Amino acid sequence: MEASGVAVVPQDIWSIGLYSGDSPLTMTPADGIVNPVLTAAHVTDIPATFVADPFLLHVEPTWYMFFEVMHMVWQRGVIGLATSADRYHWQYAGVVLQEDFHLSYPYVFAWQGAYYMVPETLEAHAIRVYRAVDFPITWACVAEVLAGQYADPSLVQADGLWWMFVCSTPFEHDTLCLYYADTLLGPWRAHPQNPLIQGDAHTARPGGRVTWFGDRLIRYAQDDAPFYGKQVRAFEITTLTTTQYGERELPASPVLQPSGAGWNAKGMHHIDPHRLNAAHWFASVDGHYEERPDS
Repeated sequence: MEASGVAVVPQDIWSIGLYSGDSPLTMTPADGIVNPVLTAAHVTDIPATFVADPFLLHVEPTWYMFFEVMHMVWQRGVIGLATSADRYHWQYAGVVLQEDFHLSYPYVFAWQGAYYMVPETLEAHAIRVYRAVDFPITWACVAEVLAGQYADPSLVQADGLWWMFVCSTPFEHDTLCLYYADTLLGPWRAHPQNPLIQGDAHTARPGGRVTWFGDRLIRYAQDDAPFYGKQVRAFEITTLTTTQYGERELPASPVLQPSGAGWNAKGMHHIDPHRLNAAHWFASVDGHYEERPDS
C-alpha cells in the first residue's frame, strides 16, 4: 500500500510463447525462439493490456494463431490473429472478431471443408459457434449451441461423436461438465455423470486443446489454486461413452509450470499442441507475470 493509503493493485500481464518436444506431454521452450513471441506491444490496431489463450491452425503454407487480446479501454477481450510461414517468426495481423461482450479462448478447427471457431462467450449466456466467411479475417456466428455461462469450451471428435468439455463455474474454476452431440451444431446433450469434477480448482477448468496422442486422448486442465493461472495439468481420458467417463492424471503432469522469472514467472494456463512428425510436437502456450504499478 502506498504511503497515501491508496492500495497498489498488482496486475497479471499475459503473453504468448512457443514450446516444442517429442510428445504433447514433454514440452519445453522451442529451440531458436525467444519467448514471448507475442505481447500486448505487438498489437497495433487497439490499445491492449495483454494477449493470451493462443490456438493454432495450419493451412498450407501458413500457420495461423488466434488469441485473446484484452482491450485496455473496453476491459473485455477480442480475438486477434498472427501469422507465420515458419512457426518461428510471427506477424500480428489485427483483430478478427469482436462483440459487445467478452471473447477469449478462440478454439479453432477445420470441419467439412470450412473453418470454425468456438470462443468463450460466457457473457452472452451461450456457447456460440462461428464460421469463417473470409478466412482468416471474417467470422460469423452460425449457432448458439448451449445456453448458460460456460468457460473455455473445448471440443474433440471421438467414436463418431462430438464432445465438449466446459467449466460451468467460470468464476470459481472448479467444476467440469461434458456434453456430446452427433454434429457440431447439435443438439448437445449433457453427460449423465455431470459434473465430472466439482469443487476442485486444481483440475476442472479446461486448459487447451483436447489432443489425440496416437490412440490416447489427452485433456489439459488449468490448475487454478491457490491462484488463477498457476500451471497446466494433463489427464488421459480412459473412458468416453455417452454413459460413462473416466480419466487419470499422467505422470508427466503438470506439463506447464511457472518459471519464476520473466514472461511466465507467475504461471501458465494454456497449451495447444500440434504434431509435426513422428518425433516432433509444437505448441502455443501462454504465461504471466505480476506487474506492480509505480508508486
